[in-house]
This record gives sequence, structure tokens and C-alpha cells, in this order.
Amino acid sequence: MAFMALAGRLSAAETEVRYIDIYGDKAAPAIPDTLLSEQERHDIIYHRPSFIQKIYRYFAESNDVKPAKKFDFSVIGGPYYSSDTKLGIGIVAAGLYRRNLNDTINPAGQVNIYGDISITGYYKVGVRGSQFFSGQKYRMAYDLSFESMPDKFWGIGYDMASQNSNMTKYKRWHAQLDASFLINIGHPGLYLGPRLLIDYLDGKNIKQPQLWNFQRNKTFTDAIGLAVEFDTRDNVFNAYKGVYARIDQLFAPRFIGNRYAFSSTEVTVSYYHQLWRTGVLAGRLHSRLTYGNTPWGLMSKLGGSYTMRGYWEGRYNDKCAADFTLELRQHLFSRFGAVVWGGVGEVFAKPKDIFNTHLLWNAGVGLRWEFKHRVNVRVDYGFGQHENGLIFSINEAF
Repeated sequence: MAFMALAGRLSAAETEVRYIDIYGDKAAPAIPDTLLSEQERHDIIYHRPSFIQKIYRYFAESNDVKPAKKFDFSVIGGPYYSSDTKLGIGIVAAGLYRRNLNDTINPAGQVNIYGDISITGYYKVGVRGSQFFSGQKYRMAYDLSFESMPDKFWGIGYDMASQNSNMTKYKRWHAQLDASFLINIGHPGLYLGPRLLIDYLDGKNIKQPQLWNFQRNKTFTDAIGLAVEFDTRDNVFNAYKGVYARIDQLFAPRFIGNRYAFSSTEVTVSYYHQLWRTGVLAGRLHSRLTYGNTPWGLMSKLGGSYTMRGYWEGRYNDKCAADFTLELRQHLFSRFGAVVWGGVGEVFAKPKDIFNTHLLWNAGVGLRWEFKHRVNVRVDYGFGQHENGLIFSINEAF
């Protein structure tokens, strides 16, 4: 570079001004204009990176393993398309942070601030994160979101949802807070603690209330309960090996303000096995059972970004649901990877009907790009029974 060749012209007595070399992030002495020829001045000016070069470098280095710092923050966004919301723009601001830089036991905490807006009038904003404390003795997780969208509804139960003629449009406004604080109870990886769910749903422009079983279009739920978790994953964001199991028991009784009193039991079991150096097999078994007078907005659902990807989220819903997914995750080259998955799911009215209902199939493919170290941006395309959909998100589906 020109400024390297000219550095020798500076005498020790000259005043030294400092600048930042954008490529190397190293401080170096600036070159006084009086010592530069016109050509040399031109070379240095045009050595400055363009805006595009800065953006490229930002993403090229976003997954580098950097020296520990209290907060490592990155932003990614761009256009997307999904069958639910059509063409839109999504943005995710992902942060990894440590309360103590000398702590090598606790995984880094994560906070994701996300937002989407589409041409249909859909928008969603939220913040999701997790934090570990005291040598992983405590762990906290939270998800706060606000969402508005033109939605579709087919009714409650498989028979209603399987009839295309039942489809009706309405507008949905939804706000939810889901938080848990778990404590290690002696055995490595075993946790127990309280969980809180606050949910508000407002369905507008409903023209066929019989599809909602004539429930109120506005529902408010505050539920409390317990969660038990067993976790041996090597990484909570992108596991290569280990087991994750969790049972959530929630209660929403009338005496704490619920018009629709009900309870729910949710069971999740995930397994991760490294088949070869660049390939991981991941499996997930999930079930959610509700009892009592379950509000329509908190029925057990299939579809969306995390379960039975490709189905319209909530088309297939009932008081109970279960699904199983098996996914092969393969690193391709550099920061890119791919996945392929298959699965089945079902919705049913009572727990005893779990083996006496219709199975829905699901399959799909996806592309992965390592945004930060062991944190992936994913694009999935899922197929189902007469349905398909595209999903853009951060972190694996499970």
C-alpha cells in the first residue's frame, strides 16, 4: 500500500496523528498531506472500502470466533416469501453476551430481536432469548411477541380443517409472553422451575362464528405452571449430539381471571447424533394435550416455523396434537449447509384418540448459513397434504 511505502518519510519529531485502517482495524500513523504527491494522495483515497465492501466484510467475519466480549451483536435481514404472509421483509438482530468474561462454564446468553412485515399487512415484532447463571445452575428463557395479520381459519378438528370449503378469512391481533426460570436439581442437565404464559388474542371480521364453536373473538389467558427439563446437548442453539427432553404443565383456572379455564400438558423429546464429521441426524417427538374449556387461540396446532413446516400454522388444530420429525443436517462447504426432513403429525380431540385419527405427512429441504459461530440462518421449504410453504428464520427448528 502507498501509505506503507511512505511511512519511512516521517521523522520522530513530527506530530503523529492516528487513524483506523478499516481493513485491518489497526491504528497507524497518518501521512501528512504535505509529504504526499498527487498520485499518492489519490491512491490512499481510493484505498478506502466502499459501502458494499464494508457490508461484505461484516457478513464475512460475522461467524469468526472472536475474543470474548460482553456483547457481540449482529444484524441480518432481507426479503422473503411464504405461503402464509406472501412477499415480505424480515430482519433479525442477534446478540450473544456474557455477564462475566472469565466465565468459561456457562454458555453465552442469547437475545434475538426480530421483525417482519409483508405486502398483505402482516407484521410481527418480538424479542426472544435465554440466559444461564452460576455455572448453569439456573437458566432462564423468554419470548415476547406482537403480531397482526390477515389470517385464515377452517374450524376446529381434523374433519373441519380438511375441507377447503370451510376456509374463511379474518384478521388476527396477537400478543404473548412466555417465560420460564429453571433450577438445576442436583443431577447434571436436570432442571425444574416455574413457567408463565400470558396470551391475548383478538379475532376481527369473523363472519362464520360457528367455525370457532361460537367462542368469543377476544380471549385473554394467564397461565402458570411447572417445567421439567433434561438437557445434555453440546450446544443449545445448534446441537451435534445429546438429548433434550422437557415436560410443561400449565394451569389457567378461572379464579385468576380466565374466562376459559383449562390446563395443558406438553412433552418434547429431541435427540441429536453425529453420523459423520459433517453430518448430524436430529429427531424430535412432540405432543401437546389440553383439558377443559380450551380457548380457540390456544388449541394445539400443527404448522409454522417449528413443527410440520410447510403447513399453514393453525389450519390443523384441536385440543390435542402430536408430531414426529426426523432431520438430516449436512455441512456442505464454507459456512453453508443443507437439511432434509420427513415427519408425521395429527390433531385429535381427546388424549385417548391419539391412535385413532388421521395422520398428516410432512417433508422438506432447507439451506443453512452460519451467521455467527454455531448460530444458523435457515431457509426451509416444506411440503404437506395439499400444502407447502417457505420459512425464513434464525436457529434450528429444534
